[in-house]
Amino acid sequence: MTAVLPPHPATPALPAPRRLTRAEDGERLHALVWAAGPGRRAISSAVLGGGIGERAWILNAQVAHGYRRTDPERHLASLAADAGLSGPGVGLMTAADVSAYAHARDAGVEAFVTAGVDVRGWAARPGEGAEGVPEPGTINVVVAVPAALTDAALVNAVATATEAKVQALVESGYDCSGTPTDAVCVVADAPAPHREAHAFAGPRSLWGARLARAVHRAVRDAVTEGGGDAPAVRRET
Repeated sequence: MTAVLPPHPATPALPAPRRLTRAEDGERLHALVWAAGPGRRAISSAVLGGGIGERAWILNAQVAHGYRRTDPERHLASLAADAGLSGPGVGLMTAADVSAYAHARDAGVEAFVTAGVDVRGWAARPGEGAEGVPEPGTINVVVAVPAALTDAALVNAVATATEAKVQALVESGYDCSGTPTDAVCVVADAPAPHREAHAFAGPRSLWGARLARAVHRAVRDAVTEGGGDAPAVRRET
C-alpha cells in the first residue's frame, strides 16, 4: 500500500520578512520582521518571547559588534515597539547583517538563517564557560512548519534544526558546532479541534525531515555564500 502524504500549502508557512533600518551606536543597522499571523505557536531559545506559546511576530535585530548592553530583552522590546509590533512575539539579535539572510524551503517548511561565524567553537569544551558578557548569537535560525505540533514535537523540532545546523557547518568546512549564543525559533500551527497535531518532529518524521532539509540548506548557504566571516549573500531556494 502506498502512503498518501498530506499536501503542503501553496502559500508560505511564514511570509518573507519585512526589513527595517535604524541608526544606533553610530552604525546603520538592520532588522527582519516576520508576521506569524493568528493561530501560530512558537518555541524559541530567544531572550525575548522564549519558551513555548502563541506568538504573533518574530524580530531578528542586528546589533553593533562589541554589543555590551546587559538588558537585551528590554532592548528588543523597545525595537519591537518602534516597529509597531504588538502582542506576544519573539525577539532575537545578532551582530551579523540580517539583511543578507539565506532562505530555503522544503515541501511547505520555510527556513530563514542569518549567520556570522567569526566567534565559533564546539559545544562541549573544558572549563566553566567564558567570563564577561558573551557576544550576541551570530547564527539565528527561524523555521516555520505548516502543521500543528504537540509541545513534545516542538522540542523535537528544535533538536532537529540544531542537528541540521551542525551538519551544514561541518560539511561547509567549519570545525565547530556553532557560535556560543546561537538562537532558534520554530513556528507551527496551534493544535485545534479536528486538526491533527503531529507528535514527532525528529529527522525521520514527516515534518522533521522537511525541516531538517530546509535548515541544512539555509545554514549552508548562509555560511558559504558570504565566505564565512562575511555576511551571507541573500539567497532563496
